[in-house]
Amino acid sequence: MKLPLLAAGAALGAALFATPTATPRQQADAGPRNGTPGRALPGPASTPILIGSAAELASARAAIEAAERGTPDDAPLAATHPLAGWVEYASLRRRIDTLPTSVAEDFLQRHRGDAVGETFREQWLAALARREDWPTFRATWAPTVKSAALRCANLNARQALGQTDADWTADAQALWRGSGKALPNECDAPMAVLASRGGLPPALRWERIEKAAAEWQPAVMRAAARGLPAEEFALANDYAAFIDAPHDRALAWPKTARSRLIASHGLAKQAKASPRSVDTQLPKFTEALGLNDAERGRALYQAALWTVASYEADSAWRLNAVPDVAYDEKLHEWRVREAMARSDWKAALAAIRRMGDKQRRDSRWRYFEARLLEIDGDKTNARILYADAATKPEFHGFLAADRIGAPYALCPIEPKADFTAKSAVARDPAMQRAMQLYRIERGAWAEREWNEALARFRPQQRIHAVEIAQDNGWFDRGVFGLVNVGGKSYPDELRLYHLRFPLHHDDTIRREAAKHGIDPTWVAAEIRAESVFNPKARSHADARGLMQVLPSTGAGVAKRLGLPWRGGDSLYESDFNIQLGTAYLRELEDKYGQTYVAIAAYNAGPAPVARWQSQRPGMDADFWIETISYKETRDYVARILAFSVIYDWRLNRNAMPITDRLAGRMVDTRKPFTCPLPPDLPEAPAAQPGPAAKPAAKPTPTRTRGKPNSER
Repeated sequence: MKLPLLAAGAALGAALFATPTATPRQQADAGPRNGTPGRALPGPASTPILIGSAAELASARAAIEAAERGTPDDAPLAATHPLAGWVEYASLRRRIDTLPTSVAEDFLQRHRGDAVGETFREQWLAALARREDWPTFRATWAPTVKSAALRCANLNARQALGQTDADWTADAQALWRGSGKALPNECDAPMAVLASRGGLPPALRWERIEKAAAEWQPAVMRAAARGLPAEEFALANDYAAFIDAPHDRALAWPKTARSRLIASHGLAKQAKASPRSVDTQLPKFTEALGLNDAERGRALYQAALWTVASYEADSAWRLNAVPDVAYDEKLHEWRVREAMARSDWKAALAAIRRMGDKQRRDSRWRYFEARLLEIDGDKTNARILYADAATKPEFHGFLAADRIGAPYALCPIEPKADFTAKSAVARDPAMQRAMQLYRIERGAWAEREWNEALARFRPQQRIHAVEIAQDNGWFDRGVFGLVNVGGKSYPDELRLYHLRFPLHHDDTIRREAAKHGIDPTWVAAEIRAESVFNPKARSHADARGLMQVLPSTGAGVAKRLGLPWRGGDSLYESDFNIQLGTAYLRELEDKYGQTYVAIAAYNAGPAPVARWQSQRPGMDADFWIETISYKETRDYVARILAFSVIYDWRLNRNAMPITDRLAGRMVDTRKPFTCPLPPDLPEAPAAQPGPAAKPAAKPTPTRTRGKPNSER
């Protein structure tokens, strides 16, 4: 019988979204008092700073639009306005192909080092290349330009000006060797010059051919082969043909490391499209060319991956056929999932124990190792591993805590409340421009200014910048401005939960959740995962707004609710988007009866979910989620459920058990949070190299494969 989906969501009551005063340590440690929910948690203890008045923003928006139309006099903007440079940029960009050099150089001089100046520099360099004005191009060039097309244009400029020295050759060769993928068309001319000057000897050509083979790029292989001696040219083209489609001419190739490399990549490409091809193709090429385990493994890996991603009948056989040297973390995970999908718990446990130590210690696999030990009757070691996993504030950590009745682990920290320091960051000119650009919906320009500012900021300044961004409605900076920034890692910033899990439109979330009888933390978690509270978000699939609702879905839900439908752009209206998205969650919950399945359907759609349900009916929720074949959806379900717990902490200081949340049950039990000390736990059972029991013979496949792109 279907259990109601947190039907008492409204009963979370007025305590939600309130403003209490507990300290961060108290927030983590406190549990429910007398069986009632705790008070909601405070946000960052700093005064909001809003940048740009309504009048300033309106004038800037109008000025930029007028400049883009070519009528800047329609909406002039004061030269002292923070966005005056971007208005001028919009005007210059519109007429860049006819722009006088003196005007461009003046703009670059005035905005040297600014985001707007560097943005214009790239546009101006491209225009100069089209004009073939190489002296001006060279005078404008900056080594910070990363575009491959512009780097090749720079080679053209240097060559035209007689600067084809040793440095020119080295720079051209660096581009040639950079990858096995095609270079932009702008690179054709300098590469031809490089070849004519003897800068592409056979060794360099073969280096690129081998890289292109690894990227499955036969056209690049053929292009790189031009200029090889005739016999080598013929062989290189035959290599490229093999990457296109394996052929028996390869049986007579020279028995060299290069031939084996090409053959292994060609067979791997074919195996991805047709896994069973390895059964006939691989043995004959192995014998003819002497492929070793690593080379055979490339093809066997792809065959196994694209078989197990659809859970075909021969999945276990194919996984066990892959040599150990070809296994990576992804395939180790799939070996576990395949065994789980068959409810072969001993094989799943053996597969986990074949993982490397680092992978095996991840909370996901700690949890499942404990779960499988528990199924096997080893409750003592299971509890040890559950306790270890439960120290992580992640989906599987929360599941583990429920299994042993432990509180949820969370060690929040808050930004230092320093209004003086925060104000200094807010006064930074790049921050001023970034915030105003974001607020007038010039997101790409805003990101340019943001990145320029963050490159200069110290960590504490960067945290203040994130606070300021969220003050101004740019909530995703809590995701993209913390933890991994500028090629550096700041793991302690994972604990800045108030910044990483923002809240906005809370009245609407609470109202619509209560109306449809669902938990408001689920709605908040969906918004955090889908758009990070960006009302203008739009996906490649045309999902729009806070909850990323497709126009077709929105129109259908609006009709069923009796709401007027005003077209797809109405999904950018936050309240309307939440109305429809929350109602759709309710519809999915009613259809599937289990919250975790509804979450999967929200991400993947009904057809894949129907397939997964038919493949593994009645499977426990944790195993069902882990055996979802779409990586995106598998991670999405876990992420939404974990986010829901964190938002419960944000809103209520404690949380509904995630086990009940999975099933959509509303219970009175609330889980406290605690900040655990680093655990001093016994070692887990030693990793065991023995594989799961290998089938005696290859089984006859009986199931139809899903789409070959099912592992996303």
